[in-house]
Amino acid sequence: MSDSAFPAPTSVPAEREAQAVARGIGRLFARGGIWCLAEMPLRSGRRADLMGIDPKGRIVIVEIKVARADLLGDAKWPDYLEYCDRFYWGLAPHLDRTCLETPAFRPDLCGVIVADGYDAEIVRPAPSLPLAPARRKAETERLARAALRRLVVASDPQCAGWGEDA
Repeated sequence: MSDSAFPAPTSVPAEREAQAVARGIGRLFARGGIWCLAEMPLRSGRRADLMGIDPKGRIVIVEIKVARADLLGDAKWPDYLEYCDRFYWGLAPHLDRTCLETPAFRPDLCGVIVADGYDAEIVRPAPSLPLAPARRKAETERLARAALRRLVVASDPQCAGWGEDA
């Protein structure tokens, strides 16, 4: 994985662990031809931990959790469903995931991935809930522009302030 795809580790242990989970999921997805970006802003003002596109052009979002309190307190996750064809919870291996089987976490709408810094495993596949074609096109274009912008800024940091609203 390139360094620009996932943020560099920080000194905060939970952030490092979340980045490790993202790295493991990125490796799993890459083997399946799903390419994703970390911290992808959505039009709603939310930010997807990982957002990617599979080989068939379907959009995948992963919400990463490494702490039980963060998982149980997350009330914003349903907002992500209108921006993807498949939604996954991405969890650290030590995290108890039994709450994800309750009606509050809508297991009929969400997949589960368990990951560490080296690899990941899909323990519950996410159902495909197709986006409207116009929404998929708009989100795919936004994701492509974000990826290209990150690539350009990584090679020329002076471009960082240009074209943000374009």
